[in-house]
Amino acid sequence: MDLNADLGEGFGIWRLGDDEALLDLVTSANVACGFHAGDAATMRRVCAAAVERRVAVGAQVGYRDLAGFGRRHIAYEFAELRDEVIYQLGALDVFCRLFRTRVRYLKPHGALYHAAACDEVQAAALIAAVKDVDDELPLLCPPGSVLAQLAQGAGLRVVAEGFADRGYLPSGALVPRNAPGALLTDPEEIAQRAVRMATDRTVVAVDGTVVPCVVESICLHGDTPGAVRSAELVRAALLDAGVVPRPFTD
Repeated sequence: MDLNADLGEGFGIWRLGDDEALLDLVTSANVACGFHAGDAATMRRVCAAAVERRVAVGAQVGYRDLAGFGRRHIAYEFAELRDEVIYQLGALDVFCRLFRTRVRYLKPHGALYHAAACDEVQAAALIAAVKDVDDELPLLCPPGSVLAQLAQGAGLRVVAEGFADRGYLPSGALVPRNAPGALLTDPEEIAQRAVRMATDRTVVAVDGTVVPCVVESICLHGDTPGAVRSAELVRAALLDAGVVPRPFTD
């Protein structure tokens, strides 16, 4: 099972989360590419640290929305969104190449992640960007989403992702961030959910419903309170359950 985290989300003198500590624990790093968060110096630092620890680097692409951290929906035209995703991929890939690696996958961030899960135009823009840059680049996205279905139809590799630190609705969608139960912060509970996803392929929704959750990668948010402790417990719990964390790109 892959264990991924959203990293490199600081900007300038502001740091968000402990990137280096999380890189000691995860197997894939979703690195912000400067649109919703991150900047050139942060991308370089995180890429160098990821390569040192043999962690796969993925492009976490988002809306051009630093003020809103990419969590506000933007109604992009298809071509504009496609090209802004290509721009972000290119920026991160150059920093990867400095350390003799490359971008290994793409994951949309925040509002773009949720929009592409149900909006065919925005999903198609992401797919077009990947096909223009590298049609062997996997897409990390929600299982069964519009993005997953269209990407599979376009011949791209889709990697289904679950969230150990987010609440789920009975439909299998994530609880909106402004709703009760959206975010889990208890490291023990987060670790238990990760093991359940990896072994039983299910997750318990906010109403107690058991929901199928067949995924290849489990995400922990780097900006969640106690993220490092949660990652420590998740990794240990997975190993205790006989699940070895490894990048899905191996």
